Amino acid sequence: MRYINPETDELVRTALENKEGTLCDKDALVIYTGKYTGRSPDDKFIVDDEFSHDQIAWGKVNRGISKEDFNKIRDKVQAYLDERDNYVFKGYAGADEKYRQKFEVVCELASQCLFISDLLIRPDEKQLEEYGDPDYTILVAPGFKCVPEVDHTHSEAFIGIDYEAHMIVICGSMYCGEIKKSVFSTMNFIMPQMGVLPMHCSANMDPVTKKTAIFFGLSGTGKTTLSADERRSLIGDDEHCFSNEGVFNIEGGCYAKCINLSKEKEPEIYNAIRYGAVVENVVMDENGHLDFDDARYTENTRVGYPLGYINNAQIPSVGGVPSVIIFLTADAFGVLPPISRLSRQAAMYHFVTGFTSKLAGTERGVKEPQPTFSTLFGEPFMPLKPEIYARMLGEKLDKYGTQVYLINTGWSGGSAASGAKRIDLKYTRAMVDAALNDEFKDVEFRHSDIFNLDFPVSCRNVPDEILDPRNTWKDKEEYDRQAKELAKMFMDNFAKKYPDMDEEIVKAGPQL
Repeated sequence: MRYINPETDELVRTALENKEGTLCDKDALVIYTGKYTGRSPDDKFIVDDEFSHDQIAWGKVNRGISKEDFNKIRDKVQAYLDERDNYVFKGYAGADEKYRQKFEVVCELASQCLFISDLLIRPDEKQLEEYGDPDYTILVAPGFKCVPEVDHTHSEAFIGIDYEAHMIVICGSMYCGEIKKSVFSTMNFIMPQMGVLPMHCSANMDPVTKKTAIFFGLSGTGKTTLSADERRSLIGDDEHCFSNEGVFNIEGGCYAKCINLSKEKEPEIYNAIRYGAVVENVVMDENGHLDFDDARYTENTRVGYPLGYINNAQIPSVGGVPSVIIFLTADAFGVLPPISRLSRQAAMYHFVTGFTSKLAGTERGVKEPQPTFSTLFGEPFMPLKPEIYARMLGEKLDKYGTQVYLINTGWSGGSAASGAKRIDLKYTRAMVDAALNDEFKDVEFRHSDIFNLDFPVSCRNVPDEILDPRNTWKDKEEYDRQAKELAKMFMDNFAKKYPDMDEEIVKAGPQL
């Protein structure tokens, strides 16, 4: 039996009856995903055929699989689903109707159908009647396990995309994020062909002036916190596109981290955990109370909910051409300026580089800060060659004059390993506000020779002394040593990963 776009009540009731999850005291559906509590990057494949071969950036992130092997798995999964009830969601990716794509998601579990109906854009009754054939189909069968030696996979889980056939297969994993990110990876392949830049970022907008801002940043940089501003309308928290008409959200919902969540610090997310939302892997006691501080199952606890659950959400989730783009990094070496203004070439360099730091203690064996470079701030989801996305960004900066800033939310006065403190959030918010309000227009800037960056000498509500990171270190020679060490890491990473990148972009980065 196929159930097409079931209502929330039906999906919740079915999930409870099938013992897929339970309701917490906030009435959200709580599920546990077993072995897989996060994405499984080693199990993700793209069909390598004549259609895709010259377009994909093949390597460790984008692994190839033959069409024959993909089709064998697809056929097995389809047969598996045909023997069971299916919960089918027909929805849209892309809030701008000019560019939106139709995704039909065929789910084994009602809970996963509820999740994707929260995360994508739900058609109304008339749109569903006129829906027609999907642009892409996703088969989701967590109960089907691959046999590696037979199916040529790495494990029992498999996430595969055939761009030519417009088909995606997800099996062996219950982690809902695999569905979301497969949609994103697909949109990141499609949109550049339409002249649209896809981005792994959050976006918000001034509700009066309609001035729009974009925030890029890897985990731990403050992207969600800084873009969730009660004074501004939230366009979305994770996946967007930059077209000639402006910015639009790919999704219709949010997939927020829950670890250490509190009503005081992140009230928007906390209050969105209610009936219709799907909570993943959060510890719950016998009374249905959620313990957001308990990471016994995973640090990657999550909740999925519709964008409309956020009070200041912009619906439809479309904004104007961005006036400001902010790259967020958490520099645990403590050597990058708290805020820097980027030229067009420098913006392309740091867009491609996607830098932040891993901290000591966050992973086994990490004793000193370690640099993390994720191409385009979303390397696992960007299938095309990075220069394609970088050039698109440069073209849009030229066309619209969008100003780009690099904001360091990391450490000041020393490295994280030395016991230095992180830059105060209130100062970071003040710098973000200054960037959004164009307050640096008449401010003097100084140049960092090591990092090839320009930073302001003053910013309203921020102490002048912290704007030049060298001034905050007692041992200036140690600052110089650490700064040169990080600059060399930037240069080595760029030379290794992007040997054919345009020379003008290479020269915009650190130069020792």
